[in-house]
Amino acid sequence: MKILGIDTSGLVGAVAISDGDLLTAQFSIQYKTTHSEILMPMLDDIARKINLDLKTIDAIAIAKGPGSFTGLRIGSATAKGLALALDKPIIAVPTVDALAYNLYGNEKIICPMMDARRNQVYTGIYTFVPTTTEGRMKERHFDMQVIKEQYAASVDDVIKELNTIGKPVVLLGDGVPVYHDKLEAGLSVPYSVAPLHQSRQSAAALLALASVYASEGRFISGDEFAPDYLRLSQAEREAKAKENCESAGDTLATRRQEAAKRFEARNTPGKVRIRPMTAEDVEDAWKLESVNLGKEAWTQKQLLDAMTRDDTIYLVAEMAGRIVGLCGVQNISGDGEVTNVSVSGDARRMGTAYKMMRQLLERGVGIGIKDYTLEVRASNAPAIGLYEKLGFKSEGVRPGFYDDPKDDAVIYWKRTGDC
Repeated sequence: MKILGIDTSGLVGAVAISDGDLLTAQFSIQYKTTHSEILMPMLDDIARKINLDLKTIDAIAIAKGPGSFTGLRIGSATAKGLALALDKPIIAVPTVDALAYNLYGNEKIICPMMDARRNQVYTGIYTFVPTTTEGRMKERHFDMQVIKEQYAASVDDVIKELNTIGKPVVLLGDGVPVYHDKLEAGLSVPYSVAPLHQSRQSAAALLALASVYASEGRFISGDEFAPDYLRLSQAEREAKAKENCESAGDTLATRRQEAAKRFEARNTPGKVRIRPMTAEDVEDAWKLESVNLGKEAWTQKQLLDAMTRDDTIYLVAEMAGRIVGLCGVQNISGDGEVTNVSVSGDARRMGTAYKMMRQLLERGVGIGIKDYTLEVRASNAPAIGLYEKLGFKSEGVRPGFYDDPKDDAVIYWKRTGDC
């Protein structure tokens, strides 16, 4: 079986190809680059060097998380896009499990630690148990035993857990150097740190574990795959912390009831929530655009490619668990080109487009956008009214720019200092 492996869950960006028991190629880098810049070039370079036709792969293995929110988003979008385009299954591998697989055959306790910031790590506890193969009793094989599945925890809690187990431990991952002093002071069990060739994410280890999963039939479709972030985003954590402070005197049962009410309210029909677009939203966003724009709608691949760039922001509007709006902007040397604005028919006249665009303009400042521009059909009076309400001003016309039906494109700008 030929498998493509992708891991962008941490600082390391890694791509590899395996064919049965052979690691055909591996490319990894940990430097001052972003995964959106290096992932596709790495894949293209490997394919070119080994004359790989991606249509010949049998599956795509992806580190499903936890890890960097941005890194997971980029890797997930790429894997889903390839799976959908090539009609190949996905093998979703827990990131921490793949890290532990770097130490295949080690019978000590293995504890990977990925820095999750705020004195927390993504971790898990593992060991390898020897097995024998019938007829080849001298050859040892090992099964990875998951003592504790991957989870997010404070470093102090991990130290207590390892001390409770009471056995020698091997530590690895980018969280170890960050919290080394704390580990040194707190651990009462003997410990060692994995050497550099085993201490970080490896697409080869990912593929080795994915091969085990494949033999067990653990495949999912591109539509089914979703990354496992394992904990809330920073914004959600801050909101939750604020709520916890305000309700410090509440009982646990009361807090759970309130959380359930908030969740229900967020999914109540008529309530529109604006949030960043994820890879899981792409198909619904594409369907929405297709209904609104017909042949002018972007393809799923175009949306996937666009949302994984560091110079773009894509937002969706969600109502009752449905995607009812989409908007996006790309930063081109300080100018923000608004590329997509679509709203479902049943979510119009509710301020959905206005809410999305307001957030888009505000968030754009964070990626260095100063001025904004967009094009709109001359006949689209509601959209023109929205953009003018947001401070956009007409600065030109492109005659006959749109087809089906033929129409002029009005060019709008919102420049720094405009009211």
